[in-house]
Amino acid sequence: MNGASREALAAARERLDTLTDSTSVDAGTLADELAAVTALLDREVSLRRVLTDPAQAGEAKAALVRRLLGTQVGGPAADLVSGLVCSRWSQSRDLVDALEELANIADLTAAERAATLDDVEDELFRFGRIVSSSTGLRAALTDRKATTAAKAELLHRLLGGRAKAVTERLVTRLVTAPRGRSLESGLESLSRLAAERRDRMVAVVTSAVPLSDPQKQRLGAALAKLYGRRMHLNLDVDPEVVGGVRVQVGDEVINGSLADRIEDAGRRLAS
Repeated sequence: MNGASREALAAARERLDTLTDSTSVDAGTLADELAAVTALLDREVSLRRVLTDPAQAGEAKAALVRRLLGTQVGGPAADLVSGLVCSRWSQSRDLVDALEELANIADLTAAERAATLDDVEDELFRFGRIVSSSTGLRAALTDRKATTAAKAELLHRLLGGRAKAVTERLVTRLVTAPRGRSLESGLESLSRLAAERRDRMVAVVTSAVPLSDPQKQRLGAALAKLYGRRMHLNLDVDPEVVGGVRVQVGDEVINGSLADRIEDAGRRLAS
């Protein structure tokens, strides 16, 4: 998002945080309701354009939202959507992207309240690794001919009872309504949002053997000092990493493995 849309989303996230700070608001229910509105506006392009038309008064657009949603969603969801349509958007699709992000944040807030946010982060990462290593599973989850019900059932067989309910809801929404994104990029976005809930960055750490707890603590502390923020480590094991570790934080890769050093030395000799 750019310009006005970015500012509108930032303001909406602040409103969401204020709402979910109240224990009277069920964050999980709010997530489901926002997801339903996301699906509606993603499907109804003409309605989305009306609600993001800068020539229309914000009060009129908010009133339209309340008439359309009626009693289908609770007061907190209606308030959030009304606030969103009163904001300015660079393009109409940004409104839907913002709603989807708010729904995901609400679900992650529910996990945070239940003290399971760390588990959800790890499960999202592990699921991403499973998908990337199984072409058959990825094909089944991204098959455009498969029904949403079939995909949801497949995910329930994979995750039901094995992962937190929030994890299953987040992944199911992503798979059944990808909205033009790849499965991998969607999972990365969810992981980033989960890390942000605790003001942490995510580091993907690949090592030849599992790291010990002291090693994890030292690495986490070193990365936190380097980046100036708390760091969540997503740990992966790859026997091809001969020694040391490979760390990726966002788009930046820290090549600290012996295999990388050997490869780099070989390139230098060849040149």
